[in-house]
Amino acid sequence: MNRKVDIEPRLAELTSTRPELAAIVDQVVESFRECETLTDIGEARIKLLGKKGSITGIFKGLSSAPPEEKPAIGEIGNLLRSWAESALEQTERDLTAAAREASLRSRAIDVTLPGRRLPVGHRHLITQVIDEVVSIFVSLGYRVETGPEVELDYYNFEALNTPSYHPARSLQDTFYVLRHDVVHDNRDDILLRAHTSPVQVRVMESRKPPLYVLSPGRAYRKDEIDATHSPMFFQVEGFAVDRGIDMGDLKGTLEVFARKLFGEERKVRFRPHFFPFTEPSAEMDVSCFACDTSGCGLCKGVGWLEILGCGMIDPKVFEHVGYDPEEHTGFAFGMGIERIAMMKYGIEDMRILYENDARFLRQF
Repeated sequence: MNRKVDIEPRLAELTSTRPELAAIVDQVVESFRECETLTDIGEARIKLLGKKGSITGIFKGLSSAPPEEKPAIGEIGNLLRSWAESALEQTERDLTAAAREASLRSRAIDVTLPGRRLPVGHRHLITQVIDEVVSIFVSLGYRVETGPEVELDYYNFEALNTPSYHPARSLQDTFYVLRHDVVHDNRDDILLRAHTSPVQVRVMESRKPPLYVLSPGRAYRKDEIDATHSPMFFQVEGFAVDRGIDMGDLKGTLEVFARKLFGEERKVRFRPHFFPFTEPSAEMDVSCFACDTSGCGLCKGVGWLEILGCGMIDPKVFEHVGYDPEEHTGFAFGMGIERIAMMKYGIEDMRILYENDARFLRQF
């Protein structure tokens, strides 16, 4: 560091005719100029004022100096020591102040600068698909309703016409929170709902037709985790109850939905099936995205992909909620959101949806 060092006039005058002492003054000046850190200050103090220091050596040499020169040499030593101590202290203060200022400057906040833009995330793919499905049905006049995920056996099974001997009501298939009798099913048993269909019963209990309702949410089943199964999954169930509703209304509604979700070029077909709470029942397929019904690896050679189950609401379900099946009819459908997402975006393994891999999620 090129620091300016001023020598006291009296000291300069006394050493002007004494080259050996003038050299010590030059050494002191150079030591000050080389100090860049507090550590350097300590080393300079030892080098100049320590037991073997340059200034200390002046006093040690007084014993061998001629008597007539001792006063002048002593004065030079005292002036040099006083000046060196004062200069070292001042240099130390300067370096400390400079370090403090640099530290403050590094931590200072310029309030006039624009704020740092934080990275913005986006909705998870599952949420995006749920929102898209909901948006389609809301545009058709449906309203969204939700219900508890911890449900009574009555709403999950009994009111949906699922008999006590049905495999779904066993401990092997359903997560029970509280079961009163492991031999005979009890309507007060508490469980994690196996589908979102209990919302259908709860809504019909509290309201009269006409009803056009959609119920998205989580469901739980004792499935082993693999590429297409998970013990927790998302489902969207919908139903309509009104006068004069028939199977044609169900098919027309779901065809509109499939084409809005997957594209106008999609073909749709219905196959007979069985569900305890609908009669007649069906499964709906859409034409394969990869081969358009000609058969490929994605659709396992059949040309179609199954996307949901549906059917006309069984009259026994209406009996549980106090509806007259002679006056009102209705249909219901349910779909797995993970399956919809996998089909729509060509995802082969369901588990990747829940692994929180940012590289995968950024694609959507």
